[in-house]
Amino acid sequence: MDEKNIEKELKKIWEEKPISHSDDEKEASWAAFQAKAFPPQKKSFKIWRYAAAASVLVFMGIGAQLFFNRGPLEDTIYLSSNVIENRTIKIKTVILPDSSKVDLSPNSKIKYANNFESNRKIEVEGEAYFKVKKDKKHPFQVFCNETTTTVLGTSFTVTGQEKNGVMVQLYEGSVQMNVKNQKQTWILKPGDKFIYGNKTALVTEFSRFVDFENENLSVLSAYIESNYGYKVIIPQEYSNQRITVRINKKEELKTIIQLIAEMYNLNVEINEKLKQITFQ
Repeated sequence: MDEKNIEKELKKIWEEKPISHSDDEKEASWAAFQAKAFPPQKKSFKIWRYAAAASVLVFMGIGAQLFFNRGPLEDTIYLSSNVIENRTIKIKTVILPDSSKVDLSPNSKIKYANNFESNRKIEVEGEAYFKVKKDKKHPFQVFCNETTTTVLGTSFTVTGQEKNGVMVQLYEGSVQMNVKNQKQTWILKPGDKFIYGNKTALVTEFSRFVDFENENLSVLSAYIESNYGYKVIIPQEYSNQRITVRINKKEELKTIIQLIAEMYNLNVEINEKLKQITFQ
């Protein structure tokens, strides 16, 4: 109970006893007691409140000054506010704010700004595979060393190499390649590989598929395990079944699983915790 309420309760009791006293006597007696028990408090000037407010204003002023007086270098650092690194020995999957997907290779790094959905610019160090969500209003740009890869919606791999070299392999869609301080542009189609190094650019072809021709199903299972990291268990009677299929090297795992299940009329169970796929 606070001091004010205590004072009220005491006064109530004081007025009740003794009953033989007159109201004037009770009031005079209470006034004397109140003066001693609850002396009036002096109003103090709460300087600390104003000091705290002043410190906030000073802090905001300094922050505003730093914000509005940033130079070009500070702008670059300010924009690159999201940095994701893969320090493991396995591929790391990253879902970007616009729902595009990045498979980040070991010892690789990506950087992008907070406003990525409207400013789809991303910097790569190392190697990354991109599955880009289509957005015609906001082109997706990947910066690696001296090159810029611009896309609207596609899948490709960007690999940074020594001495500002870059290799881009296009699996789906179309991309435009630009090189710093060069006017020429290169338009890639699926299966094209762009190589840049020593100030020279070259476009060649590469094999974006892996072929299984009359192979045992167990061979495809081993491929899934080595490339996607999932152990595959198939019924014993199916292990020697033959399969002929062409798979995009960057195909979604769920597509391959669905293909096998439909071809052999099998049910499938995926255990993400154990990284295990069971056909039955």
